[in-house]
Amino acid sequence: MGYYDKVEETWQLSDAARDYVQKAGRAVEATELWEKLFALSPLVDTERTLRESPKLDRIFLKSVYGLHYSAELKDWIPFRHGAVDLTDESNI
Repeated sequence: MGYYDKVEETWQLSDAARDYVQKAGRAVEATELWEKLFALSPLVDTERTLRESPKLDRIFLKSVYGLHYSAELKDWIPFRHGAVDLTDESNI
């Protein structure tokens, strides 16, 4: 799976978080999103997220991407936390 596909997966998880909050019709705490959505996703690196983000404002995925919560945008935005190797064409 290439980097583009991995970014798409990250956006899909962001969309799922947005949908969850919209369906709830109220402010949703990060701990609730963690329990009901992020912790259940096979994409999420649970150990690293719990170790490096005790406030659960950054969700690390098993890929080189993750999500961070932007209070300004009130949304989960993808970020890259690992190195990207563009020399291997299978990653593109």
